[in-house]
Amino acid sequence: MSVVSMVAAEGEVALWPLSGGVGEQFVGGGEFRAWQEELAGGAAVSLVENAWVSAADWSLLLGTDGPAVLESHEGDVLAWTGRGDRPADAVVAMGSEESFLVRYAWDLLRVNEYVVPRQEAGPNERVIEFDEGTLIVGEGTKVLPGVYVEGKVLIGKNCKIGPNCYLRGSISIGDGCHVGQSVEVKNSIIGHGSSTGHLSYLGDTILGSKVNLGAGTITSNLRHDGKNHRSMVAGELVDTGRRKFGMIAGDFVHTGIHTAIYPGRKIGPGVTTRPNESVERDLM
Repeated sequence: MSVVSMVAAEGEVALWPLSGGVGEQFVGGGEFRAWQEELAGGAAVSLVENAWVSAADWSLLLGTDGPAVLESHEGDVLAWTGRGDRPADAVVAMGSEESFLVRYAWDLLRVNEYVVPRQEAGPNERVIEFDEGTLIVGEGTKVLPGVYVEGKVLIGKNCKIGPNCYLRGSISIGDGCHVGQSVEVKNSIIGHGSSTGHLSYLGDTILGSKVNLGAGTITSNLRHDGKNHRSMVAGELVDTGRRKFGMIAGDFVHTGIHTAIYPGRKIGPGVTTRPNESVERDLM
């Protein structure tokens, strides 16, 4: 049993259109909370529930003499030694840029970019090596001819991948998914039971569970001026800090064929688009 004590989230947390709390989110082939408990290595510590702490910064915190608090580069409290209230007389350890608070859904892409390259195959998973990448797949997953990988890609159980698809960057794909003919996926998270079967591009994107993308669904992930994307949250545009950012789709989203999605857009759970639709604003 873990001895990590989870503490209420710090500051604003706005994960819409993803469902559930931060700890339940699918990232890096597993759950956010499970990853944090594993990285903590069984130490008796307290962790802000929406905090992501890298392995190196856990070592920094635990290697400090006496009570210690870990802060992010932005000055947010992330974790501290011991369980219970934050120690008043603690030494403050400054974490690296790899540790931060997850405030918005797109922050999960940063977590995914950290976890995926460091992940190793489990006992019931198989590894397929490519010239420039590695594919780790779960039981019952079929990898058809013409699949090519750059970087590291994690795929769950009972999926169908290919034929003729291109996977690059840090990618997490859940159980029961389909990535099919002439689909390119770059640096993305695809939730359990989701499908993008034909002629699509997903870049720097997060799909919830049981999403189905119609043939020719294309995300754009780069502004023409090259500036960071901004996303609407509670009526205000928030700087995502990301130069490349595609879309976030909630559970049970269905897109019609040839749907074009502007960069940084969010589609709410259960929303559908029509054939040839352009998604210029968030859809609820």
